[in-house]
Amino acid sequence: MAATAEPPPPDPEDAGSGGAGPAPDPMDAATEATRSLRGLSPELTARVPQLLEAMRTVGAGLDLRVTLDRIVETAAEIADARYAAIGIIDETGAGLSDFVTHGVTPRQHEQIGALPDGHKGLLGALIHDPKPLRLGDLTGDARSAGFPPGHPPMRTFLGVPIRVQGEIFGNLYLTEKRGGAEFSEEDLHMVRVLATEAGIAIGNTRLHSATRQRERWIDGSVAVTTELLAGSDVDDALAVVAEQARKLADSAAGIVLLPDDEGGLEIVAVSADDPIGIMGTHIPSDSPVVEQLLRGEPVFVEDSASDPRMVTDIAQRFGPSMMLPLKSGGRVLGTLTTPRSRGARPFTDAERTLATQFAAQAALALVLADAQRDRERLAVYEDRDRIARDLHDLVIQRLFATGMILESAQRRTIVPEVAQGVGKAVDELDVTIQEIRTAIFALQQGPAEAPSGLRTRVLREVGTAAVPLGFQPSAAFVGAVDSRVGELTGKNLIAALREALSNAFRHAQASRIEVIVDATISLPDGTDGVRLTVADDGIGIPDGGRRSGLRNLAKRAESLGGRSTYGPGLGEAGTGTTVWWEAPL
Repeated sequence: MAATAEPPPPDPEDAGSGGAGPAPDPMDAATEATRSLRGLSPELTARVPQLLEAMRTVGAGLDLRVTLDRIVETAAEIADARYAAIGIIDETGAGLSDFVTHGVTPRQHEQIGALPDGHKGLLGALIHDPKPLRLGDLTGDARSAGFPPGHPPMRTFLGVPIRVQGEIFGNLYLTEKRGGAEFSEEDLHMVRVLATEAGIAIGNTRLHSATRQRERWIDGSVAVTTELLAGSDVDDALAVVAEQARKLADSAAGIVLLPDDEGGLEIVAVSADDPIGIMGTHIPSDSPVVEQLLRGEPVFVEDSASDPRMVTDIAQRFGPSMMLPLKSGGRVLGTLTTPRSRGARPFTDAERTLATQFAAQAALALVLADAQRDRERLAVYEDRDRIARDLHDLVIQRLFATGMILESAQRRTIVPEVAQGVGKAVDELDVTIQEIRTAIFALQQGPAEAPSGLRTRVLREVGTAAVPLGFQPSAAFVGAVDSRVGELTGKNLIAALREALSNAFRHAQASRIEVIVDATISLPDGTDGVRLTVADDGIGIPDGGRRSGLRNLAKRAESLGGRSTYGPGLGEAGTGTTVWWEAPL
């Protein structure tokens, strides 16, 4: 050993893992660590400016990974070491969750294979006994476990714990001092001061990261609330919740489940890169997680593929998962699930807390949006009732009176051609009166009175759209749509029809719309399917125009394993737009 000055008094770090009591102030720790350099050799004193510059470098930046890379690079520089690393201790405190290196080439990393887990060897010893350690030859230490094949040779060793707010974060390791010498006491003191500054820097980046994470979840909650209160229908509202949750949780999917008639849960909204096979999945009522979720309690799963509580086939696709009740005012509306891919990192306690709060906010937004839609629906029904009364009391009466006048004129005329023409006009008036009476019946029919058949629901949507459009779209059906089309596909087809009619009303400026539901088609993969066609003679889709409605139709179809496309419309030379929406039966 080449130290030329008396070592400083024992540092509290050397006594173990920190003990009980309040965490030391970071600035006090840095001051005390720097004070320990006083009275050391001129050689070390000459290196103090280098140390101060290293401390400044380590303290810059707020990205944790960048900070860790900067720490190992700076530590290797001030100690003149060939290799440096930081082993980050996992939540159990018994191993390493990550290992950041400097000096090891990508090819060497590939040859070494898996990074150390810290359960054995010198790395494990420093985890269980976090005190500074300096060795002239680590291979001769009884605690050494050797190196895996392909690992570069290492002999000299220096290890120092890194504490963040009084708790062990990990250990800083240096090996192979250049020139073949051993690490000196001066190197040890310099690295200890750097480790103290590293703890402060890591604490700052953690605080910044936690703040930014909370901001993202808050912004996501605001986005969900804004979108839901903007008037989206129920299916679109649930899709928004699933999509935002997936993005915020950094998960492979966002899934919303609602209670089904059998007491279980059914997946009704999915946001995922590969949603096929997920939508419509049922979790039976006897599943261990259903009772807990319907009581309003969250369920956290470490590995969906291996957890015996996860009884569905889709669980095999995923790893860590959060299942959060959508609960508001003591009422459980459903469940929000955010599973990650197999092998992905588990959710932290902070992520679980933030996701639970997001689910509660989303549930409140759903309740408010539902109340708003009820108010809007009531206003629509009141307006429809007024229109129905006006049609009955004014329009029909006037048409009936006009028909009587024409019939009287027909009886008095002596010209056969005139009599024939008047008679035809009277017949047309009778047909018109009958059509208006049919429209009045549709307008006065309440939502609870509508039969459940798909044909009737399509006609109801078409009749409802006639009021804002100012004309009645035509509707045609091919095949046994009521018996062939399943409930899930039928519900999504109605939502797609509503979206297409809404787009036509808001953007198309159409005077004619034709709706066709064909339950006899075959999809590209050969499976039986249903096709919804909505065609108009409007202005078409302008270049650069919004495509959000068309994207919604496509996403809804793809979630069922179908597709949605569009093309020329009914007008002359193909003006207008035709939308085709297909899904399996």
